[in-house]
Amino acid sequence: VQLVESGGGLEQSGGSLRLSCLASGGNIWDFNTMAWYRQAPGKERDLVARRTKSGNTDYVDSVKGRFTLSTDNAKNTIYLQMNALKPEDAAVYYCNAKFTVATIERNTDLEVWGPGTLVTVSS
Repeated sequence: VQLVESGGGLEQSGGSLRLSCLASGGNIWDFNTMAWYRQAPGKERDLVARRTKSGNTDYVDSVKGRFTLSTDNAKNTIYLQMNALKPEDAAVYYCNAKFTVATIERNTDLEVWGPGTLVTVSS
């Protein structure tokens, strides 16, 4: 499975961006979890939003009401709609997926990351 993000760029404070994460080599509906993380310069990579296979979606408090994680199974793509952007939202955003590969011998849990897409927010 490979993930590739797109949609990052420069946006003004208060503006909107939609990030996309295209999955290949696997179906997003088979993922145990799919998530967006972000990492600002000099900081750790933090969870932004995560959806489980059952459809439950959680958001970090700082983006609740502004960001929305959605999916398009036909396009095998995960989205992050970001509205009312703030300067503190600026970071590299990463797509993440966890899934299980089942064989006759065993089940193996795997995790993959995309290379990231840069979001810059001007004040």
